[in-house]
Amino acid sequence: MVHVGEMIFDPIRKQKIIFRKTAKETRGELVEVEAVYHPSSTKPATHVHPQQEERFEVLEGSINTIIAGEKKTYQAGEIFHVPAGTTHEMWNGGTSGTRVIWQTRPALHTDEFLEITLGLAQDGKTNPEGIPNLLQAAVIMWQYRREFHFVKPPLIVQRILFGLLAFIGRLCGYHGVYTPATHERD
Repeated sequence: MVHVGEMIFDPIRKQKIIFRKTAKETRGELVEVEAVYHPSSTKPATHVHPQQEERFEVLEGSINTIIAGEKKTYQAGEIFHVPAGTTHEMWNGGTSGTRVIWQTRPALHTDEFLEITLGLAQDGKTNPEGIPNLLQAAVIMWQYRREFHFVKPPLIVQRILFGLLAFIGRLCGYHGVYTPATHERD
């Protein structure tokens, strides 16, 4: 379980996530993190948060986005929203670092999702793109289906595939919660 002030580093995208408010602290209202993107960070896969909206405030630098197919770059001082169910991706395509305050509402299990996905990457348990082995990935995608899904393949295919593979993954001992060995604290 993450705590306020805890930092998780994403070695794939060279991004720091510092927890400012957790689901537990806000009684499920929101998760708030400070995200620090290194210059020219890697663009994530297009994804959706089916039941959650996100709010971003750019504190330093700029952030590139594609939200519902529309490309835009936000600068320091700007705020933008991603409504629930909206396809999006964001990254720092600039030559200097970027810092944002990122809120996700409702919290659901977003802090746990970040902890397991980034923790596995930190601990070297993913491929170079940050994806764990197929059974571990299926368990994660099934457990956090309310928080996150990819745009491709089609959602019905993801539900069937991840549902079946998650069942097998759990039988093989994979879990949807993970305590990374390398967490750092502020």
